[in-house]
Amino acid sequence: MTHTSVNNTVRLFGAGLRALLVLTLVCGVIYPLAVTGVAQGLMPGRANGSEIKDRNGDVVGSSLIGQTYNLPKQNPDDAEEVVRPDLKWFQPRPSNGLGSNSVNTQYSLVLSGATNRSGDNEELIQWVTDARKAVAEDNSTATYAVKPADVPADAVTSSGSGLDPDISPAYARLQVHRVAERNGLPVEEIKSLVAEHTTGRLLGFMGEPRVNVLELNTALRDLIHG
Repeated sequence: MTHTSVNNTVRLFGAGLRALLVLTLVCGVIYPLAVTGVAQGLMPGRANGSEIKDRNGDVVGSSLIGQTYNLPKQNPDDAEEVVRPDLKWFQPRPSNGLGSNSVNTQYSLVLSGATNRSGDNEELIQWVTDARKAVAEDNSTATYAVKPADVPADAVTSSGSGLDPDISPAYARLQVHRVAERNGLPVEEIKSLVAEHTTGRLLGFMGEPRVNVLELNTALRDLIHG
């Protein structure tokens, strides 16, 4: 009886081990390689992280994750110093989800998150009011005046993740005169650049028209440097 029990145990152990090896091979090797192969064949750009490259072929980021375009701090160690946007570039939506990594200082840590405040929250209303005023002031030039009422909602509110890479065409157009002035370029040339990088609704009716800020600024940098 004992001998039979041992044999059964060994047999079951062997069957379990074989199943583990087969499933590891199928699920851990064959399936990932098959999926990777299909993805690389049908959509290599997306499979590789939707990378955006400049004209030199250098990767500058991903079209799926927003980036900030700010002036460097005068004192990097001053946590209280207000970071100002670099107004020579098109600015993205407010990025409440972008944070810094205090553990690994070699890379920046991207933290996804929203403000978690309701639409009637007094603090949020004050944020939006102040942001509208700041955006209007930043984008007004000697020949182009912007009023707070002209500022679209996405210019003063972050997305649910805080990492939205896109802005509305209205917000992109609002920035055209300022970008042209700061870079010494014709307004019409910057307008054309925005139009070229405006994506319409999917299939003509799904979603909203949008402009990818990283793609637009990459094209702008190529234009500046000729």
